[in-house]
Order: sequence, then C-alpha cells, then structure tokens
Amino acid sequence: MSDVILETERLILRPHRVEDFPDVAALWADPVVVRHISGVPSTPEASWSRLLRNMGHWQAMGYGYWAVTERSTGDFLGEVGFSDFKREIDPPLAVIPEAGWVLATHAHGRGIAGEAVTAMHDWADAAKDWAETVCLFDPAHAVSQKVALKLGYRVREQAAIYQGKQTLVMSRVTECSRP
Repeated sequence: MSDVILETERLILRPHRVEDFPDVAALWADPVVVRHISGVPSTPEASWSRLLRNMGHWQAMGYGYWAVTERSTGDFLGEVGFSDFKREIDPPLAVIPEAGWVLATHAHGRGIAGEAVTAMHDWADAAKDWAETVCLFDPAHAVSQKVALKLGYRVREQAAIYQGKQTLVMSRVTECSRP
C-alpha cells in the first residue's frame, strides 16, 4: 500500500482504505460518472475489485491511484492516479504509465479534476523518471480532454480501438527526467 499523500489548497489525495468501499461503489454505480468510461454502471462486486486493485497497484508497481477527499470536510470526491492495466488495445500501448481520473458528480464543475490531476503529475515529475505518460478517453469526453491538454497532453495521431470502441490516446512527454 502507498504512504504517498498529496495535499493541495482544497484537496487531500490519500491511499485508498477498505472504508472507502461505499463511496467507491456509489461513484462507479453512477450512470453520469461512467457515461464516458464504460457506459455501464459497476456492480458492488466490480467496485470492490477496483478498490482492491487500486490498493494493490501501489505495492506491485510503486504507483497507483489515490482517493481524492475534500480537505475541509473529508468528503470522498473521486479517484486519480497512474496505472498499468495491461490493456488489450489496438495498437498496443508501450509500457507507459497511464494517467486517469474520475470524480463523483457532486465534484463536477468545481475545478477539482484540474487541481487533483496537477498534483499527481507534480508528484510523478518529482518522484518518477517517466519520459512519457498516456491517458485514454472516449472521443466525446471533452471535459477530461481539456484537463489533459492543460497538463501538456497531446492527441496521438494514430487512432486506437479499446473494447471494440474508438478510443482517443493522448500522450504527455516530460521535458526532463529526474536525475
């Protein structure tokens, strides 16, 4: 499990806990949240697996997803982080960390994604020697693409297919690696 905690003016990005399960299950069961991800709300069983995957990713890879909470209230707002999901995507992704973020509907439209995603990239830029990260989007998910563009992601020219659907792949190349 991770001991990496990131703090911003309004947010705390902390390791997931088993106690987060009700919030994680509610997040992934919300049709608005999953509309541009899978299009299908998750069952509690699938959300439990996702929570355990998020916790274990840190142990296996040395990076992963954080639970995003509101600093002033402690309320769960969503999840952000980096992953290696070994996706079966065409064309295949190289072994490059994949950035991702998902927020509860009550956190939408408040600038939370930009704040949290900036914090996780600041951490990665300082703590990891990654030359590149990628993120994947439903081509219709303009809001998340806008967040990615602000962080320096650019659309890869080659189209991709993931789970039978057109998928937009964006790439961020870091200007310099950690010594």
